[in-house]
Amino acid sequence: MKSSRESSSEPKRQIAVIGGSIAEEQDLVCAERVGVLLAHHGAVLLSGGRGGVMEASCRGAYTAGGIVAGIVPGSEGNAYLTVIIKTRMDHARNVILVGSADAVIAIGGEYGTLSEIAFALKMGIPVYGIKSWNIPGIVMCEGPDDAVHRAIYNS
Repeated sequence: MKSSRESSSEPKRQIAVIGGSIAEEQDLVCAERVGVLLAHHGAVLLSGGRGGVMEASCRGAYTAGGIVAGIVPGSEGNAYLTVIIKTRMDHARNVILVGSADAVIAIGGEYGTLSEIAFALKMGIPVYGIKSWNIPGIVMCEGPDDAVHRAIYNS
């Protein structure tokens, strides 16, 4: 008899959702939808664990019953994290965040998001962008459904 920890299925995909801690309403709506879709696909959502796009994606995954891991800069994160990894590393945690992911979904974002994108691309981790930095290496997507499908099935 198998224990509850054993499973014959594939390991869960770990998808990092990155974006600004201050974001426009359209980016927040998009991020929440990405979180919901990732939970429905059984993926673990990895996040920087703060506000804005991070919080919106976490809220979406959390309310849809998903696993939400926050790799936080200090010792606290937003209210929607099911796992908190306290790095106490501020921006240096960006390497840990994207390095832990099978794929990255970037939504909007400023320079912190750009640094995470650069780290992911340098490590060979695919990055799917929704109204984010349009630079070589990023696969620009039409919206949440497109980005999540690509992150789950093309990575």
